[in-house]
Amino acid sequence: MKRIAVAALVALAAFAAPIAGAQDKAHGRPDDVTDMQALRAAVKADKRAYVDSMLTLTSAEAKRFWPIYAAYQRSLETSSRRRVVALEGLLFRDKVMTNTAAKNLVTELMTIEEAEVKARRRLRNQLMRALPSLKAARYLQLEDKIQAVRDYDVASTVPLIH
Repeated sequence: MKRIAVAALVALAAFAAPIAGAQDKAHGRPDDVTDMQALRAAVKADKRAYVDSMLTLTSAEAKRFWPIYAAYQRSLETSSRRRVVALEGLLFRDKVMTNTAAKNLVTELMTIEEAEVKARRRLRNQLMRALPSLKAARYLQLEDKIQAVRDYDVASTVPLIH
């Protein structure tokens, strides 16, 4: 169980850290991001560089985008740390899970999800003012894919409560 816990926390921590881009070697352009394994590897290497390679921002757009990106990444990092703490409470529990402990865990995880939704809504609003809609939507879609990989990694390593 401890190995599973460590694997879950490592997977979660990998997505909390800054994450770069796989390039199509033949054409020198970013991959299409349909291969989730390639996305996971690219994000672990250097997420900011990967995002940069996928958006191709003008210098004016980049000046508006990167501060918004940085603020959102800080928000995600805070949520990820909270999630790690909550999951550690589940994974490294010395006692049998009680109804009260399960209720508290679910409440904390839902609170974290709600904070992420608020941060995402704020991100969307800021991006739609700062970038052309197509580039804003592309970035939001890219973040969705990155978060889906993170969620999959956590779900595949954290056992069900007994």
